This record gives sequence, structure tokens and C-alpha cells, in this order.
Amino acid sequence: MSTGAIPAAKPMIGDEERRAVDRVLASGMVVQGPEVAAFEEEFSALVEGRPCVAVNSGTSALHLGLLAAGVGPGDEVIVPSFTFAATANSVALTGATPVFADIEPDHFCLDPVAVEAAVSPRTVGIMPVHLYGHAADMTALQAIADRHGLALFEDACQAHLASWHGRPVGALGTIGTFSFYPTKNMTTGEGGLVVCADEEIARKVRLLRNQGMERRYENELVGFNTRMTDIAAAIGRVQLTKVGAWTERRQANASYLDTHLTGVATPKVAGGAVHVYHQYTVRAHGRDALQARLSEAGIGTGVYYPIPNHRLPSFADGAGRGVDLPETERACREAISLPVHPALTDNDLERIVAAVTKAVEA
Repeated sequence: MSTGAIPAAKPMIGDEERRAVDRVLASGMVVQGPEVAAFEEEFSALVEGRPCVAVNSGTSALHLGLLAAGVGPGDEVIVPSFTFAATANSVALTGATPVFADIEPDHFCLDPVAVEAAVSPRTVGIMPVHLYGHAADMTALQAIADRHGLALFEDACQAHLASWHGRPVGALGTIGTFSFYPTKNMTTGEGGLVVCADEEIARKVRLLRNQGMERRYENELVGFNTRMTDIAAAIGRVQLTKVGAWTERRQANASYLDTHLTGVATPKVAGGAVHVYHQYTVRAHGRDALQARLSEAGIGTGVYYPIPNHRLPSFADGAGRGVDLPETERACREAISLPVHPALTDNDLERIVAAVTKAVEA
């Protein structure tokens, strides 16, 4: 029986990815060449054929996607506070203001009731985060957006292959954004991608990622250098052939944990949602003590997120001032993510359950 430490996450990189990198290095075309174009086209097949633009990170995808959609100074975008700071950062980087709304307790995603209450005359959009791999309630959020004439900007950085009532997340808003950080459900080493509702937005993202130009030295606007490399795209193309099987394994691991864990509140899945378990996140009273005991038992865990965005120093004196989000605060105290990645063995799963049971009893 294995007694080594079980990591909270494990990037899955194999010989096929290494051969793909070697192929690109041998070609001499290493930045935003044919591999990037092929990766964009192949990813598009996962999001209803929408135009896709690859960039160098998930944060860049969020930032450039918002800019391309016309978000800027004087605007407000409603965001959750219970997420990684890149969500609110991307809004602030456009010159707009992130408006923090509370989450619903079952799936850690934006609460439509809280969103409705946060709409103001300056609101131009809502940015739900499909947190941990579970879709936000896009039906309710779309209804709010329609009532108030708002756009939906999807942060799907943790939700590759997740869906809502039969439709893939990332293909439901004006833009959808994905991250390919090493611990995500698929990786390019580092990278991101913007899914665009139409070709006009896609062209703007292409301009923004490449110093504002499509043709060399013909700069049309002030842009950035956020291109994806062909090395990253080649890794991503291989990962696209594997992410479906990895997702099924994550779901099987989650099902085992659902069935066998006791003493913690296991994840709930909404009707019509396909959860892809980027994280398997439970709620536990005495969360910090539980994490310490699991660490002693060699079980890696993650706390995502211990500090809500509205209380971070970067926002506490501005957009976060006076914000009261009780469900967000409770999640920050109780949420802990257990290993669910596809590298887990049956023995690993048994060890996780045994360690959680012992820790809770203690």
C-alpha cells in the first residue's frame, strides 16, 4: 500500500506533449504560428464553433476579452468576491469598477438575487465564475442581463468541458475565458483563450494581443504583447485529445468521494449542470484544523479562497469598501478542496476517505 504524500493537484504531462514541443522547436516557428491557429480551431469545436483567440494566460484572456467587448472607465461589472483575484483585477485593469455580489451556498457561484440587487445605471455586464468546475446559474443570470440590457462575460477558467443544460460554458456569453495554468483540467504550460460571440470581438482580441496590429507595423490601436507561443499551443493540442478521459476520471473520483466521505458537506450539483471537478470542494467546520490533520496524514489540500476579493488590500479601500457578503465570508471559513485529479489511484481515494474520517472524528 502506498504511503507517500498525495498531492492536491498534479499536472498531466506525457511523452506525446514532449514530442509536440520537440516538433515545434525543430520547426523554428515558436511564437503564434500554425500551432496556435490549429489550437484555436480545435478548441472552437468544444464551444459550439465560436471564434477562439489564444493568449498567454487566463488573466490576459479576461482582460483582453473585456476590452474587446467595450468595457472601460465609468462602467461597472458585477463579479463574485469568492474567486481568484484575477476576475476582479481584469475588470479594474480596463478602468471599470468591479462590483462584488454574494454567492449562493450550494455551488459557490454568483447568487442571481444578489446580482439583481447590485445592478446600477453604470452596470454594463455580469461576470459569473464557473467555480471549481461547476457552472453558475446561467439561466437566471441571462434573464437578469436581458431585463437590464447587460452583457454576460463568462470566467470559465476552471471549467473546461463543463456545461449548463446541454450547452458548454464559455459559449453562453459575449465572451468566455479559459485558463491553461498547469493545475487546470488541461494545460498548455501557461496560457489562456477567449471565446468570442462574434468575429468582430475576436478581431479586437487579436489586435489587442499583438501590439494592436494584424499586419506587421500597421498598428491600429494601442495593444499588448500577450501572444501564446507555438510551444504552448502544441502542448494544448495534445491535451485536447486527453481532457475528455481525464474529466471522466475526475467525475468518477468525485463520485467515490461523494459516496464514502462523512463529516463534511460534499459538493452539490445543480440540475442541468455537468460538473468537471477542477476542485472537489467540501465544507467543514474547523476547516483549518482539518487541513492541518490531513497534511500530517500526507493528504494535500487547497483552500480556495481564504480571503474574499473585497477584503484584499487591492480592493478593500475602493470597490470593496462597505461590502457585506455573508455567504462569501462563510465559504472563506469553511471551504477546503480535496484531491480529485485523474492521477489518483483507488488506494489514494481510500486513503483520502480514511484520513478525512479520522480527522473529523478527532
